Amino acid sequence: MSHTIITNIKGSRCMQIDDEHLQTLADYSLLSDLLDSNGIVDENVLNKLRLNVVSLLDNTNGDARLLRLCRDVLFHDNMKAFALHQLICLFLEWQETAVSSAAAAE
Repeated sequence: MSHTIITNIKGSRCMQIDDEHLQTLADYSLLSDLLDSNGIVDENVLNKLRLNVVSLLDNTNGDARLLRLCRDVLFHDNMKAFALHQLICLFLEWQETAVSSAAAAE
């Protein structure tokens, strides 16, 4: 499934996020402990995430899913702090939906 996030305040730019991207974020726990105690998403947080992923790529011999996440999302021209905030919100919503679906299946 594909999701659309707005990547700027004006709403004139968007980015497509696939479930595979979200699953990669979950599998590698890339958003865990990313934010400081103030909860503000800024360019420093985006840089921290990018550095974490680059380090993971070095340790996983270039995992194809991580490379796809980098190409399509994290290093996309439209990925700025605002877009990262939207991605985090989408991820939390996606994760909650997945947990609800799993509970309903039981």
